[in-house]
Amino acid sequence: MEHLQAYRAAGGGKHRANRQFMTSVLSRRRLIAAAALFAASVANTESKAQSGPFAPLAGSWSGSGTVTLDDGSTERIRCRAKYAPIGPTMEMSLTCASDAYKFNLGANVKSEGSAISGTWSETSRNISGSLQGRGGGGSYELVASTAGFNANISLKTSGSKQNVTMRADSQFRGANITLSK
Repeated sequence: MEHLQAYRAAGGGKHRANRQFMTSVLSRRRLIAAAALFAASVANTESKAQSGPFAPLAGSWSGSGTVTLDDGSTERIRCRAKYAPIGPTMEMSLTCASDAYKFNLGANVKSEGSAISGTWSETSRNISGSLQGRGGGGSYELVASTAGFNANISLKTSGSKQNVTMRADSQFRGANITLSK
């Protein structure tokens, strides 16, 4: 009994195990609170991405198609796309490649009603320009242009399937691509 009294006196009248237990409980509560805040912020970000005119595109897509070159030849291509919409704006990237051909298309677009405008770049050829068009709800008709180059782009999304058609007036004549989530 004297031993227990001396132990409590050394701990300021409190048992040390209780202090360690309380510290552990508080640490767990802080960890749970931090996890809840993180989950809420991720859910809030996802809900912002899921609203707006580009919401049907959100996420990563992959698939294949064909590219048609100036000489009329066609090649099979494999493609990956990523769409990151936030409200009325969206960043996107599309990378397609075959054994002999590759393109890396990126764009930043904004929707005002059904009107869409923005910029695009093709990094493997170091060209960029403007995008103009109309669309919403997963269906878009755009024109990509820069000096000496114009391309019509049609993008149609239904559920987890997407069709992208490009027609151009240069060495790259067009592409037909089918993507899935």
